Amino acid sequence: MDNANLFQLGIGLATGTQAEDFDSGNDAARYNDSDQAYHGLKLVSNEWRDDHFIRRDGKIFAGTHLIIEVVNGTGLDNEDLIQSAFRRCVDECGATLLHIYTHKFSPQGVSGVAVLAESHISVHTWLEIGYAAFDVFMCGDAQPWNAVGVLAEMFETADVRVRELLRGDGVVEGML
Repeated sequence: MDNANLFQLGIGLATGTQAEDFDSGNDAARYNDSDQAYHGLKLVSNEWRDDHFIRRDGKIFAGTHLIIEVVNGTGLDNEDLIQSAFRRCVDECGATLLHIYTHKFSPQGVSGVAVLAESHISVHTWLEIGYAAFDVFMCGDAQPWNAVGVLAEMFETADVRVRELLRGDGVVEGML
């Protein structure tokens, strides 16, 4: 595949991990000894750039990742409803929407992703069994748990099952 066919998500955006998040050693004064090397670069993960990490209950981690299962939901084949649910989740969670992409399958089902400055929300639905698998992953000050009530309301179900993962738990402490 030649480089003209490659899509580089995030290049040039004003948020998220970018080239400016790495340093090749020029301005070493702002880094500490715990910075991690990555292909000759150091990941900026100290006090200068710690706004993306979450500190909760004595832990430091990269973000909260919720695995949300909507069971017996309605409207799971409706792309517009799913896009509206993404937008409402973003608003209720205090996140920043960058882009939404959805795809409707034939004869049924929808997959989609909302790309956020804080990470993403994704979904895949199975209309025939009233089931949707959502991932809500957010870092920083966003409140991903607020998405649970939004999804229950918008897809008209009380059966919403959630598992929480603390992404980077036990990893980022050594970097900060």
